[in-house]
Amino acid sequence: MNRRQFFRALFCFLVSATVFLACNHQVSQIISVKTLSFGSVSEAASKQLIVSAAASLTDAMKAVQPLYQKQQSEIRLTYNFGSSGSLQQQIEQGAPVDVFISAAPRQMNELEKKGLLFPGTRKNLLTNQVVLIVPKGSTKIKSFNDLIQNQVRRIAVGDPESVPAGKYAQEVMTFLKIFDRVQPKLIYAKNVRQVLNYVETGNVDAGIVYRTDAKASPKVTAVVAAPKGSHSPIVYPIAVIKDSKNPDTAKGFVTFLSSSAATAIFEKLGFGLSS
Repeated sequence: MNRRQFFRALFCFLVSATVFLACNHQVSQIISVKTLSFGSVSEAASKQLIVSAAASLTDAMKAVQPLYQKQQSEIRLTYNFGSSGSLQQQIEQGAPVDVFISAAPRQMNELEKKGLLFPGTRKNLLTNQVVLIVPKGSTKIKSFNDLIQNQVRRIAVGDPESVPAGKYAQEVMTFLKIFDRVQPKLIYAKNVRQVLNYVETGNVDAGIVYRTDAKASPKVTAVVAAPKGSHSPIVYPIAVIKDSKNPDTAKGFVTFLSSSAATAIFEKLGFGLSS
């Protein structure tokens, strides 16, 4: 049994266990001989939508949820936030996911190559910017080049192997020819929100995050944006996962995220709209 089959078997076991416990509870209460029919289980499952999204989308996705739930009150929307690389691996291993939103094309490309996306549902949703941030009140860093100073000892970035923001940060520092000099100072985080937290708490002298992350925190200051052309274009692709149990509902959610109501929230939080 490969890892993907194992995850599916585990998920089915958990669902079966839940149904078994629910049935026993009904019997113990002697409510009815008709405990929990297979039809009602299927109906409950059809009302759940699982969305795996990049950590940098946490605030935005939570902000649009009430609007979606107002339109689709019968749908139970569940979010799973993390680094795009980790979410990609979860999908490859068979985790139940209906919609995936990555912070870079790379992770979506890998899933598409493996035939794990629902055909025709992939599209670019949002854009963003890379910025250098420092703890609120700090004045010793005013540019990326200041990161090479001896007084700057710790710089937080996402792990380039799994965190798109970390990959963009590496590209920026390489473009500015400072990467080799600051590499010993780098503190790698598991996602961009952890980078933000390190800076907020003063555990590092600076960090590199998205403009939207900096805008969401009153505890940091965005010193400067990355120079134009210093990194790959930041694009958030979205797609329905091929094994989605609710493909039509998932497609509807993707369409909703491009609606004027949803995009107004994205823009307010600092995201750009992908053309």
